[in-house]
Amino acid sequence: MIGQSRISRIIAHLALILGILIVAFPIYYTFVASTHSLQTILRPPLPLLPGKEFFANYYQALFGGIGQIGGVNVWTLLLNSTIVALGIAVGKIVISILSAYAIVFFRFPGRMVFFWLIFITLMLPVEVRILPTYKVMVDLNLIDTYTGLIVPLIASATATLLFRQFFLTIPGELVEAARVDGAGPWRFFKDILLPLSATNIAALFVILFIYGWTQYLWPLLVTNRNDMNTIVIGLRKMISFADADTQWHLVMVTCILAIVPPVLVVVFMQRWFVRGLVETEK
Repeated sequence: MIGQSRISRIIAHLALILGILIVAFPIYYTFVASTHSLQTILRPPLPLLPGKEFFANYYQALFGGIGQIGGVNVWTLLLNSTIVALGIAVGKIVISILSAYAIVFFRFPGRMVFFWLIFITLMLPVEVRILPTYKVMVDLNLIDTYTGLIVPLIASATATLLFRQFFLTIPGELVEAARVDGAGPWRFFKDILLPLSATNIAALFVILFIYGWTQYLWPLLVTNRNDMNTIVIGLRKMISFADADTQWHLVMVTCILAIVPPVLVVVFMQRWFVRGLVETEK
């Protein structure tokens, strides 16, 4: 049994290492390409070790501007993507948690009707409602604005459903105790529900931030100016149909920089999420 267990652990670790290598190698290869000159990239095979153009390539992308996107630098694209991703994530969480709070803890006519109307919107993907939504943005003069990029995407039936299911698990005794202590609706929400929902909020924030960061279709429609593009749109514009017209070294730099913020959010929120789970168990 001991020998089989040891062999099983070795096989499991080898499989894990193999999986990591398969996933990480394209990212490493992209990083290596971002440190070489355009001539080196266009002349295969590409070396497997980093080159000497690291500082020059990253400085040019971050501060020098890129011709294919109207001279806009990657800092601007990163800022736009960060604002959009944060706005979508925070907006979805705020609207969803308030909606779930109203549906679960308040009694008013048509309460379940409103819930099912929210739930039915899961059947309507963005592509189905994109034309009327775009028409509204045009009529309100919200093209090429952060408001136009964020507001149409901040409603989330999935997050509302998740918060509702969590709120339904809260004992009625806790609600009654808060009412006896004189806690009003706002105090009950702020002092009791929000701390209890911390782990749910952390998990949803990670998912929704990445969702907002990787948006392509909607930012493509509502942004015409290069300085309002997100990094995903800017990256697509940098790639030409002809290899000779594409600054591949800057494309690779942009790819690496586009990966960094979501990775940092995942790493940071993972630690916070685990700490919240431990505190909840206590």
